[in-house]
Amino acid sequence: MNIQAYIQSGLLEQYCLGLLNDTERADVLKNCALFPEIKQELANIESAMEKMAETQAVIPNETLRQRILNTLGFDNEIDLNNLPIVDAYADYKSWLKAVEHLIPARPFDDFFMELLQQDEQVSQMLVVTRIDVPDETHDNWIESFFILEGQCVCTVGKETFTLNAGSFLEVPLNTNHDIKITSPYVVAILQRLNV
Repeated sequence: MNIQAYIQSGLLEQYCLGLLNDTERADVLKNCALFPEIKQELANIESAMEKMAETQAVIPNETLRQRILNTLGFDNEIDLNNLPIVDAYADYKSWLKAVEHLIPARPFDDFFMELLQQDEQVSQMLVVTRIDVPDETHDNWIESFFILEGQCVCTVGKETFTLNAGSFLEVPLNTNHDIKITSPYVVAILQRLNV
């Protein structure tokens, strides 16, 4: 075997990138076991690729990082004494776990609300409701709904959204909206950001 020609063929780089089929991968591993020069070159290529990946790596912003961790199933524990702002990347299971002790026992009344946080910037409330919310509009805060359990249909302006557990919907200022409950009840975080 011409070892230099094999090393220069590009097969080792393709191996590192996962581009070879099963037979070709087995051939590379066999040649690494037989020829120390090929094994060393493969190690050099892997090391160079790792260094290149490290120098080109981008640290994701915290929202994206948390979304990735949530998708991978890492528990994101919510501290009721230091609540984060709810957004489209919030983990509803973590929120539900944090507030479950506040949810009243079934059967639910028509409407229940527990204030979780209120300061100059934000108000967050746990809401359990069996009744619809009539058409309303707000000019002094941006309202959002983060559904923890149940289903509802929200009309915002001329658009209609079906919200389920994990859904987040932010209502723009001065926009008419209403909510129709389509399951026996809905458990949600109602958030108001002051403007």
